[in-house]
Amino acid sequence: MLRARPPLPERAGLILSGGGARAAYQVGVLTAIADLLPRGTRNPFPVICGTSAGAINAASLAANAGNYRLAVRGLERVWSNLTAEQVYRTDLLAFVKSLLRWALPTYMTGNTPVNSALLDSRPLRRLLSLVINFQHIERSLQRGDLHALSITASSYATGESVAFFQALPEVQEWSRARRLGRRAHIGMPHLLASSAIPLLFPAQAVEGTYYGDGAVRQLAPISPALHLGASKVLVVGVSGNISAHPQRPLHNYPSMAQVLGHVLNSVFVDTLEGDVERLERINGTLHAIPQGVRDKQGIGLREVDVLKIYPSQPIDEIAAEHIGELPRSLRFFLRGSGGTSAAGAAAVSYLLFEPGFCRRLMSLGYQDAMRREQEIRAFLTLST
Repeated sequence: MLRARPPLPERAGLILSGGGARAAYQVGVLTAIADLLPRGTRNPFPVICGTSAGAINAASLAANAGNYRLAVRGLERVWSNLTAEQVYRTDLLAFVKSLLRWALPTYMTGNTPVNSALLDSRPLRRLLSLVINFQHIERSLQRGDLHALSITASSYATGESVAFFQALPEVQEWSRARRLGRRAHIGMPHLLASSAIPLLFPAQAVEGTYYGDGAVRQLAPISPALHLGASKVLVVGVSGNISAHPQRPLHNYPSMAQVLGHVLNSVFVDTLEGDVERLERINGTLHAIPQGVRDKQGIGLREVDVLKIYPSQPIDEIAAEHIGELPRSLRFFLRGSGGTSAAGAAAVSYLLFEPGFCRRLMSLGYQDAMRREQEIRAFLTLST
């Protein structure tokens, strides 16, 4: 006779997706949650999973899990004052050097030099070294303020989506088709690898293998949180909410920037939203099957409560209003690709690390979360 599997402990997971500068929206949502919690409350998300720019937010929360409000305030300060030159070199000479460094040796010898990409991301390394103390992640685990942190990157060698995780000893590694979980001490290389958008930022070496942006080939973005023991998940996406706003037909041939924006959206947005829909369908199916039947048939799946918060306004349109904030050298570099026009704003939005744009997204995230206050309170079992 099959026995019912014991229920997992109630453990909330937080999933922060990628999206370059769009990740500022996540900070607004996190700030709203902080305002709903009593002062001094520790991290309400024992399981934190981040990808790409979301990995940076995730690691910062994990390193300061003892006081959630202070952790979020730190993220607010960084994102409110962030500029593009703090993430990548913005001078025209740097662009030309990067292009020549990549193109000429590859054409002449067929070999690609290390750290070759269109943008030089060394400023990001300096920024992260100042704002995240990676040693504090282990302290959060030991103090019971955190159960697990995962940072996802994509292996260029194997094509696998690898969730590097730092967690309590009972958490086990896992292996599935094209995705696996590997125990590690999360550090600078993991964040730089997870946020290395292909072609734009250089690949990063982790444990002797090169990795790129974690959103690439991430077939199941929610999976790491479940493997790490989350029984329910809060998903903060960075989509443009296309379905809520009818789009104008495209009559002119798409520019390079439009094509790139289309590709980036398919990587950073579509997979996450598709995985959430899949989880909701599974929940609906399981809900229709009585628990007794599930136990008798040995159905090992369980319902996972999911709360999703996506931008209520099209981020592409917001980005179009802020393109002028980009450094003049970058606008010059992007003009030929159509990146400085409204039609190319989708691609530019991933690189728009400027105060006006980031603060606008943070404000939108805060408002969107506050409109969901009752749902958030129910999810976190907070009193009204």
